Order: sequence, then structure tokens, then C-alpha cells
Amino acid sequence: MTIEIKKNEKEVIIEIAGRLDTTTAPALDKTINEDIKDAVNIVLDLKGLEYISSAGLRVLLSAQKKMQKIGSMKLKNVCEEVMEVFEITGFADILVIE
Repeated sequence: MTIEIKKNEKEVIIEIAGRLDTTTAPALDKTINEDIKDAVNIVLDLKGLEYISSAGLRVLLSAQKKMQKIGSMKLKNVCEEVMEVFEITGFADILVIE
């Protein structure tokens, strides 16, 4: 998995590519909770994300809960396979997806 961070005045955009699973989820968690801990608005651009496991879902849920308290978080460019996982697990109703 690769993570690329882009910052502008209004938000932090995190581009994620590859697989978000047990092995890679801690890297995304670190990015959200340490590397950009002062961000108020986060956009997760998932255009390159091919797969997400339960470990990846946990990181997204944790980030969503954190960001609800201080700002906002949204996902964009979600591929069909990952969107299916969100729908099956009910995450499509919890997360803000554009």
C-alpha cells in the first residue's frame, strides 16, 4: 500500500493505493493519528485502493469517530469492489462517501 499526503488550506487529502489489510492498516492509522493529527478536514482518495479487510475498516471507523469530534472526513473515488465491502458491512451508512 502507498499513502500520499497532500495539504491545502481547507483540508488534508490522503491518497491510498494498493491493499488496506492487517499488514498495512497500522501505517494508515499512524498517518491519521500522528502525521496529520492537527487536520480538521480529511479526504481519503481511494481511487487506487484495490482491497480492504476488517483491519482497514477498523482504521476508517476509528478515523471517522475522531474526525466527527473536530471536523469532517469523507471518502472519494471508491472502486466498485471496495464499495461492495462498505455496503455489505454497513459502512456505507456510517462513512461519508462521494
